[in-house]
Amino acid sequence: MLQERRKGSTKSLTKGFATMSRISSLSSPFLLGFDEIERVLDRVAKAADGYPPYNIERIARDSHSPERLRITLALAGFTRDQLDVTLEESQLVIRGRQQDDKSRQYLHRGIAARQFQRSFVLAEGMEVLSADLKNGLLSIDLVRLQPDRAVKSISIKEAE
Repeated sequence: MLQERRKGSTKSLTKGFATMSRISSLSSPFLLGFDEIERVLDRVAKAADGYPPYNIERIARDSHSPERLRITLALAGFTRDQLDVTLEESQLVIRGRQQDDKSRQYLHRGIAARQFQRSFVLAEGMEVLSADLKNGLLSIDLVRLQPDRAVKSISIKEAE
């Protein structure tokens, strides 16, 4: 059932469905203390800008290096001094800042000097190994350290 309503010069179309509220996928009573993960997921969903383009690849373990992830961003025109890579809590943040060269007079300008910020939320245990800029590509290698697998016994007190 499709209903049409006119208000002045605007027209809105609505379907005969009730408005649905967002239900958290982490609202199970068996998942305790995951509020921060839900906030991180919301933040990631909101930061879906398309610039700069990037790849994420898995690099297999070899005799010298553990298995790792590599994030590669296409940053043509940026120098190392114009880039900033930081780890802020559990987020890898890459920022780029270019300044306009006021001394140049362009007949056509198709390459704009721009700023960007790209964030990646890292899982617990992920560490940054290195960051390299070569031929306009910034590559950041990440590794997941293996956590200690420990079993901890919890003592039970007797209530009086």
